[in-house]
Amino acid sequence: MKRLSVAFALAATGQFAAAQSYPDKPVRLVVPFGTGGATDNSARALADRLAARLGQRIVVENRAGAGGNIGTDHVAKTDADGYTLLLALDATMVVNPFTHSSVPFDTLRDFAPVTKLGDVALVLAAHPGLPAKTLQELLAYSRANPKKLSYSSGGNGSTTHVAGELLKQRTGLDMQHIAYKSGGLAVLDAVAGHVQLTYSAAAGSNAQIRLGKLVGIGVSTRQRVPSLPDVPTFIEQGLKDFEAVSWVGIMVPAKTPRAIVERLHRDTVATLQEPALRERFGVLGIEPVGNTPEEFTAQIRADLARWRAVVERAKIKAD
Repeated sequence: MKRLSVAFALAATGQFAAAQSYPDKPVRLVVPFGTGGATDNSARALADRLAARLGQRIVVENRAGAGGNIGTDHVAKTDADGYTLLLALDATMVVNPFTHSSVPFDTLRDFAPVTKLGDVALVLAAHPGLPAKTLQELLAYSRANPKKLSYSSGGNGSTTHVAGELLKQRTGLDMQHIAYKSGGLAVLDAVAGHVQLTYSAAAGSNAQIRLGKLVGIGVSTRQRVPSLPDVPTFIEQGLKDFEAVSWVGIMVPAKTPRAIVERLHRDTVATLQEPALRERFGVLGIEPVGNTPEEFTAQIRADLARWRAVVERAKIKAD
């Protein structure tokens, strides 16, 4: 028993010493998707500024594949020493576990949340030729024209897909899902009239809405989106407590010492307050957050429960 106590004490001392000197070498930020998209760009914008606060270079490493599962699993299995961070996305962490037949990681068991970097607003938009400009008009049209509506999303099992299914389940809206390889293509086909509706990130469709090429039916945030001030929320249109947003955050392997998690949290939240980063995130359609690890964990638990119910009812399979 005494030997066990000594072993624990030595381990704790070693962890404390490691946390005190952290970081003393470059840090990796793993992005589980390819280069060039909004996800990758947000990681690089953060890395450039967070590195100055940590005093070490942050290397962004793209590990794409399997809808984000490959890069995410890679981080889950790395040393829990604070030198490998994950750019965590809601689709990968709280949707993939239910839409993929096999996911090699456990979101709650294998990761320690550091902070949510920000929220990405989602909007349902319609082709101008559709005789419905509000949620109530859309519901009336759907009842009068069963099986005539379709909506596009950025992929089967994407956040915009499950948000559309949640809307259907809450309202009885009759619309068929059409999956695209990217959110950009999904929006373009709605503009062209190949589908009547598209559920997308607000940043991906706000230009088309402002130009009148699409009509904003509703945003699925609690408050209106600054870039789309004339598009009402679904809550405003009578759909109580309806909220569906995408998010991006920072996580580390589960057994990372608490002192290192706290250091990363403190410096990341401070970085999120920098005007230059907030401006860059704004261009990417990300509303900065910077909550506590506990708050982030609570949201992840709630999202896992909510999206599991939606996915199972809609029978969504991404593979």
